[in-house]
Amino acid sequence: MKYVGAHVSISGGVENAPVNAYRIGAKSFALFTKNQRQWVAAPYSAENMERFHQRCQEFGYTADQILPHDSYLINLGNPDKEALEKSRSAFLDEMLRCEQLGLKLLNFHPGSSLKKVSEEECLTIIAESINITLDKTKSVCAVLENTAGQGSNLGYTFEQLAYIIDKVEDKDRIGVCIDTCHAFAAGYDLKSENGFQETFEHFNEVIGLKYLKGMHLNDSKKGQGSHVDRHEVLGKGELGIETFRRIMRDPRFDRMPLILETPDEENWAEEIKMLYKLEEHKSL
Repeated sequence: MKYVGAHVSISGGVENAPVNAYRIGAKSFALFTKNQRQWVAAPYSAENMERFHQRCQEFGYTADQILPHDSYLINLGNPDKEALEKSRSAFLDEMLRCEQLGLKLLNFHPGSSLKKVSEEECLTIIAESINITLDKTKSVCAVLENTAGQGSNLGYTFEQLAYIIDKVEDKDRIGVCIDTCHAFAAGYDLKSENGFQETFEHFNEVIGLKYLKGMHLNDSKKGQGSHVDRHEVLGKGELGIETFRRIMRDPRFDRMPLILETPDEENWAEEIKMLYKLEEHKSL
């Protein structure tokens, strides 16, 4: 079974996320745990948490179908000590918010060296940040998202992600989310049949499919290896529709959140319907 959904709004309160997901026919959803443009936010009220739990139950969403995303402000590999502590504090807050909501996963971009330290040093700082946070929390799995490698952002190769995972002490609480646009922009061939199979075979060899906790389904405005992170509507970008047909028909991606982050939010309901049609039929 495929859990296809989208990154929905929490406007008006985090408890509105499951409602917004249900309205577009989603079987999974992503959300920000708070305003992603702010470092600090008010804590959840008892009412926020109770309504979130009630609505998830009402609309049939379990923790396995929800993939929260942390703030884009956070950089767990920041080489500046003061800025790093600020990011670590914010990341811990997000993990605790997930625990309050009864969620099991928190998706995040690994971090950026800001071209001030070596890639290896930055990756080590990221792993240390994760270990510190896991030690202060109980249950949520930290889910690394692969990047396009734009600027000084790390985590764009499977080897970089594996390096971080290797240094994380609690292997049961670390995972990976593969963004299709990011992987393609980073140089992985998800477009051809052979390239698609080779990419995930390589992922399994370097990281291990047991660590795959979810995917972001996005087409790409830019070409393979461009290292430019620009999402496109499914089928209208460089990847094309066949990539997503393969994902929908591949049992390796069952029972994990498959999240749309494509540009046109008004089109998400139609994209979700299209993806389920791709799962059922060889051609549309």
